[in-house]
Amino acid sequence: MNTFFAKLKSIFTDKNLRKRVLFMAFFLVVFRMLAAIPIPGVDQARLANVLAGNQLFSILNVFSGGGLSTFSIIMLGVGPYITASIIMQLLTIMVPRLKEMYQEEGDRGRIRFAQYSRMLAVPLAVLQGFTLVTLLARQGVIAINSPFAYVVNLLVITGGSILLMWIGELLSEFGIGNGVSFLIFAGIVAAIPTHIAQLQFTLNSSQAIELIAYAVAGLALIAGVVFITEAERPIPVSYARQVRGDRVIGGGATFIPLKMNQAGVIPIIFALSILLFPQLAASFLSGLSYNWAHVIANGLTAFLQNSWLYAVVYFALVVLFTYFYTAVTFDPEQMSTNLQKSGAFVPGIRPGQATTEYISRIVTRITLVGAVSLGFIAVFPLIMKSITGITSLALGGTALLIVVSVVIDLIKRIDAQLSMKEY
Repeated sequence: MNTFFAKLKSIFTDKNLRKRVLFMAFFLVVFRMLAAIPIPGVDQARLANVLAGNQLFSILNVFSGGGLSTFSIIMLGVGPYITASIIMQLLTIMVPRLKEMYQEEGDRGRIRFAQYSRMLAVPLAVLQGFTLVTLLARQGVIAINSPFAYVVNLLVITGGSILLMWIGELLSEFGIGNGVSFLIFAGIVAAIPTHIAQLQFTLNSSQAIELIAYAVAGLALIAGVVFITEAERPIPVSYARQVRGDRVIGGGATFIPLKMNQAGVIPIIFALSILLFPQLAASFLSGLSYNWAHVIANGLTAFLQNSWLYAVVYFALVVLFTYFYTAVTFDPEQMSTNLQKSGAFVPGIRPGQATTEYISRIVTRITLVGAVSLGFIAVFPLIMKSITGITSLALGGTALLIVVSVVIDLIKRIDAQLSMKEY
């Protein structure tokens, strides 16, 4: 505890770090003010019912930083920018020029790559805004009387998403850590008091055992998320000695840490994007006047309402996309080549193809553990709801994974800033 207060004091005594913290606090207030401004014509009671009965909308509300719960001008949140970044990273395996820009051109190439991601986020924001407004308008959440009102609402929420993307970029440059992740984190934390108040009104003394089990499971899940986020598999590496004149250069040994969960929360975003299609298709088909359309819509609705079937499909998609994203972003052959160029080698393994196969085998094994763990975290709220009957986004696996990851990253960056001051 003394160490915590000493570190807190050091944050506000360091001039540079204090400026960064106050900068983040200012834009946090701006973000929460924007999240409280709804677009015109919203039925808040009907919106609350739709969000409460739909797992996908609840998760989308997480990534919007809580903006979707009030149908605010930033209801899309940073979702379009995250989607654009994912698409650009996937394109690097199909477009060699993008891969060269991202991996080989240094900071200049990464700046151009980020600019393309921002440009792609604009049409994605329009598409996502059109989809959400259309879907919720059909459910009576928002009243749209004319095409002009429709276009105005679409422009407002698109502009709000771009504004939030700009704020995230400012936080990344002048704050501490990743600004986009911090905005999502702020929205999740801001919703915790509301969920605690809801639990107080809905629970009674007869549910004491369920509440205790809920709390114990939540603490266990937090410990599991911390373990998965920090778990690493070190690969030992030795450097060859070189004799130059009468000097010996090089030598020594170190290790390369491979994270068990290299994909982070990206597979969950992929899985949610896929599972969003049945909801959209059911809503669209239910509005048609054909019997076959109603049959398909009823089948999709039955699938979404079957929590166990939904959880199995959700789990399988998260595991699948964890392997997919790890394969896209991690290249064992490139790592082997870099080791060979730097005069390094894995003890007992020949350089070249043998090293590539060795690294690939290790990545495959640790990815299996990370994928299964990530899938369990994703479906954990559904399991707890089925067992205890209690549901709360504050204990949602996706939300908890984001919160823990952001907190760990902030602590590491603050420690790094304080260490730089000492040196």
